[in-house]
Amino acid sequence: MRLFILAPLLAALPTAALAEPLTFAEALRRASAEAPSLRARSLEVEARRSSAVSAGQLPDPKLGVGLDNFPISGPPAFSFGGDDMTMARVGISQDVPNLAKRRARSGRAEADIGVAEADRIAEARRVRVATALAWIDLAYAERRLAAIDKALADLAEYVSPATASVASGSARPAQTLEIRQALATLEDRRSEVAAEVARARVTLARWTGDPRPTIEGAVPDFAIDPDQLRAAIERHPDLAAAIARVRAARADVTVARAEKRPDWGFDLAYQKRGNSYGDMVSLGATVSLPLFTRRRQDPMIASSVAAEGAALAQREDVRRALLADLDAGLADHLMHHEQWIRARDTLLPLARRRVDLEIASYSSARAMLTDVIAAQTMFTDAALQALDREATVARDAARLVLTYGEDQ
Repeated sequence: MRLFILAPLLAALPTAALAEPLTFAEALRRASAEAPSLRARSLEVEARRSSAVSAGQLPDPKLGVGLDNFPISGPPAFSFGGDDMTMARVGISQDVPNLAKRRARSGRAEADIGVAEADRIAEARRVRVATALAWIDLAYAERRLAAIDKALADLAEYVSPATASVASGSARPAQTLEIRQALATLEDRRSEVAAEVARARVTLARWTGDPRPTIEGAVPDFAIDPDQLRAAIERHPDLAAAIARVRAARADVTVARAEKRPDWGFDLAYQKRGNSYGDMVSLGATVSLPLFTRRRQDPMIASSVAAEGAALAQREDVRRALLADLDAGLADHLMHHEQWIRARDTLLPLARRRVDLEIASYSSARAMLTDVIAAQTMFTDAALQALDREATVARDAARLVLTYGEDQ
């Protein structure tokens, strides 16, 4: 009965509140399905495909009506049947752009589809990278928060001994302030890390659509192969988008050159005269005469050729920028990895050893409680530094592989 009563309330809860924790792979999958920017890119591709259908079609025909040779003076003035030249006309005309122009416009529409599709793929990769970094940031921020909570609990154990030392006269009253200062400093750091957790969570929510995502699972370990990453640059979505824009610019050149060819037009008209005269039919054709190309078509061709050159230069700039960013990222990753190994294998064990030695000395009355507190504080700093460096290495690896490697 109780469950039956609560069922409507449970149904009213947001679905996100009941969502399961996100693994790394699930976060990427959900971002690929939920990111608004990807939906926008997909709709843009659909729009380009729809507009391409009409790109090479003939213009709409034109319907024309008129009254020809209507007299306004003389004996037949203002009469329809008083003159054999007066006639009511209804006709249809059709403009026929030259075949090269229609094919060029179709090619430009296809190039637009290619640009939109390349932009969609590039946006998909950016979404994956941003989601991966947000997930990793949240994972390590939560680890740092747990490490600080443990350090606070460890330091809190020294509050009672410090008070007892003052009461027994073995410590000066001022020395007990160190434990309180250490706790306050650590609380400040906890506030900072809690803000980092919140920022990482809202960033992950932006990509996955979950208003308050939680995560689970291990942080992925990406293998870095510099040669493989460099080879994959030629297939990078950003470079593919630049190449698609080169094709679009080249299609504009084709369209501009097609303007130098003449266009055609045809018209058919039925002409109704007075009852005393017979009706008529007229048939005609027109052709454009591109005679002044130096001031009309040629400047447009030159402009399109220059735009194509700019697109080619932009493509090369994108390729060089990708290679430079990759090499810089690889150098940073090597440095960060060495720093993390040094923190994990040297600095952190040394800090742990110092805590053990100070506790042993304090137990044998050869060290003060403040020495133990200082050693514990240094160990906390070393542990947080090791986590920071490990997080940087994980971010580097994810960014390099997901940005420059093949799709994971």
